[in-house]
Amino acid sequence: MTLRCDLVIRDATVFDGTGAPRFRADVAVEGDRIVAVGDLGSASGKEEILAGGRALAPGFIDAHTHDDRAVTCGPECMHCKTSQGVTTVVVGNCGVSLAPLRMEKRPPPPLDLLGDESWFTMGSFGEYAEALTKRPTSVNTFALCGHMSLRVEAMGGDVYRAAKDFEIARMQDRLRESLRQGAGGFSTGLYYPPNAEAPTDEVIAIAQVVREEGGMYTTHMRDEADHVMDSIRETLRTTREAGTEDEPLDLVISHHKCSMSENFGRSRETLAYMDLMGQDQPVAFDVYPYPAGSTVLMPDKLRQDVKVQITWSVPFPEMAGRNLDHIAAEWGVTRREAGDRLLPAGAITFQMDEADVRRIMAHPRSMIGSDGIPHDAMPHPRLWGTFPRVLGMYARDLGLFSLETAVHKMTGRTAKVFGLPDRGVIRAGAFADLVLFDPARVRDHATYAAPMTVSEGIEQVWCNGERTYTEGHEPSSAAPGRFLGNPRRKTR
Repeated sequence: MTLRCDLVIRDATVFDGTGAPRFRADVAVEGDRIVAVGDLGSASGKEEILAGGRALAPGFIDAHTHDDRAVTCGPECMHCKTSQGVTTVVVGNCGVSLAPLRMEKRPPPPLDLLGDESWFTMGSFGEYAEALTKRPTSVNTFALCGHMSLRVEAMGGDVYRAAKDFEIARMQDRLRESLRQGAGGFSTGLYYPPNAEAPTDEVIAIAQVVREEGGMYTTHMRDEADHVMDSIRETLRTTREAGTEDEPLDLVISHHKCSMSENFGRSRETLAYMDLMGQDQPVAFDVYPYPAGSTVLMPDKLRQDVKVQITWSVPFPEMAGRNLDHIAAEWGVTRREAGDRLLPAGAITFQMDEADVRRIMAHPRSMIGSDGIPHDAMPHPRLWGTFPRVLGMYARDLGLFSLETAVHKMTGRTAKVFGLPDRGVIRAGAFADLVLFDPARVRDHATYAAPMTVSEGIEQVWCNGERTYTEGHEPSSAAPGRFLGNPRRKTR
């Protein structure tokens, strides 16, 4: 019997997302699903693509983003991701989520990474899910509920202290509601001032709702520099005590790093400890392939030995892309005074060691996440370049790991960690999230000077069976992305 379907991709080198060796095959798609993989010479498709041996992989899953607002703005806002082969994004990271929170004045940093108060209009997670359903975009969205957003709602402007019992109860209620309405878990950003005064017991008390309702826990830890080991210990204690003795919460440590020169090389220590503890509880982490980070500008944390590049500034928008030291010299002030003048603002900080980045990325527990900030005027190049950079620079050129491993860290591993059924793999029955790329050409072109530059070698991308990107063409208006909901939700 002849198989007739919507799409047949012929003679592809298939990287199936599991980390297994590549193989040559045809892949057939009907509707939003893969229906066959193998020698499909007798099959016919309404559209047929001759891959000519080029690589076909599952659509990439960006394990760490701040696309909460971008995914509500239509497919044109997601070109930075579809052009990299991304078909699914994880939002709500670092304790920062657009819902459930309504604001009447500018939110405290880093909530303002998502925009001013005009964007904080969704008083429930259900409203956020509905917004994505009514106006879908070009990628699937898995959303976390942020601790910082819960704190600001429960505590108002007085967030620079420990929460009181009634405020913790309010946050628990709102997280419970959010998980029932589709949030996939709970995220914290204990490094940031609005969360930094939250003691571990407060975090555990709120995270216990995740155990009751189902979900996972992700964290931008309290410290990624001198006290990185203490932070890992606190994180592991949180997931143990918020879960049960037999079943700690599933954990993702966000953008794992060892910051500042005095901590370079300590990834050997952190990774060994996570491997030891990971024998008894779930431990995963994401990483971006750059030795510089980016977040809001915090003048009180500036160090003279760390280069800083401004990504946006409300009072001085013309300073986006400029070196902070150059701005200070131009104004005739100290870099601290220049930083204070620029606020509210964002910055790139060159604070990591390349050897640590590679060691962390190569570790079996790692997933790839861009941590891109899509609304910066001059963003970190990771927003546009992360996934082709891993494939081209780290896998092909440097041989840090095989192409099979690189794809696995972007697809099957990420889908397994976040519990996304039928995503991140190429097999019959899986969703048709696919990326066709040229392993010989793929590479990033985004730089710190020109961050919004499209990569090369990503040839075609499909999300739920619909094409969302074609290399060399104008951005697609296709919007097949879905709100993925909470795959771990416990039913009663």
